[in-house]
Amino acid sequence: MVKWWLTRVILSENKYYKLGVDSLDLLNMSIKQYCELLGSSEPAPGGGSTAALAGALAASLTMMVVNLSIGKKSFEAQDEGIKDSVIKEFDNIKKIREDLYSLIDEDTKAFNMFMEAMRLPKETEEEKAIRNERMQQAAILTLNVPMATMEKCYLILKNQKSIATYGNKNAVSDVGVGCHLALTGLEGALLNVNINLPGIKDETVKNNAKAKRNEMLAEAKVIYEDIMAIVNSRIG
Repeated sequence: MVKWWLTRVILSENKYYKLGVDSLDLLNMSIKQYCELLGSSEPAPGGGSTAALAGALAASLTMMVVNLSIGKKSFEAQDEGIKDSVIKEFDNIKKIREDLYSLIDEDTKAFNMFMEAMRLPKETEEEKAIRNERMQQAAILTLNVPMATMEKCYLILKNQKSIATYGNKNAVSDVGVGCHLALTGLEGALLNVNINLPGIKDETVKNNAKAKRNEMLAEAKVIYEDIMAIVNSRIG
């Protein structure tokens, strides 16, 4: 089995870090390290990991607004049902963010697995069969990971309405930025879904992915418009 191993050198704070793809821990890089790696000539991480990162940032901004609301007189004076709905959205988003943390790395790992499969030998019929099977396994993974990112970003949007409506008014613009980032993460992941679909041979898998993709995108845009209308009305 051919082992694909990329190395890259990152300059950060006057220190060079030499990293192998399989050892990358994107989540625990500094912002500067990630951006330098992203802007290098290496093909991964790319748009998929960055879409997941956008989703994680959307979640964090939305959570910040809740943390800036709890304990404030205007929030504590709200009906208990309203406060419960805000806290429920906060808890949901916190769980979603953990999933997106994993997807930041998983997207790059999926890409690397596909490239590794491409580099398998193909001289004999047996080798070709093994290579084709591994490529299909990897192709499905490179589809499933951005589909998962799409879903998580969609769920962030679904859990922002109460926070946008009742969260700290002085921070409502941050919910708006989080809303933009959630849609950006979803649409970024969508592009990765679309570019990976042609590599899938199973028509059932392809058709199911297309249907789910289209449904999430349509619903996400409606929710996005609704939340941004709330944000803009509260900004004045």
